[in-house]
Amino acid sequence: MDGEILAATLLPSENMTSNSSMTLEQKTTFAFVILLFIFLGILIVRCFRILLDPYQSMPTSTWADGLDGLEKGQFDYALA
Repeated sequence: MDGEILAATLLPSENMTSNSSMTLEQKTTFAFVILLFIFLGILIVRCFRILLDPYQSMPTSTWADGLDGLEKGQFDYALA
């Protein structure tokens, strides 16, 4: 009896239709999920690149570069 149940679950029966093609909705969903995985992979790679070299994307100028005649620590005195 166990052999009959196992054979029934593994082998398709004769009265079932063999429609193995996906519907348009399933294809669209599958393509959208694949695009989401690609986007996730790009984000993961970008985050790891930032973690490995965080100062690569920062500009080399500082906030004091635009001030004429002031040192970096003198900004508070310039406002007074």
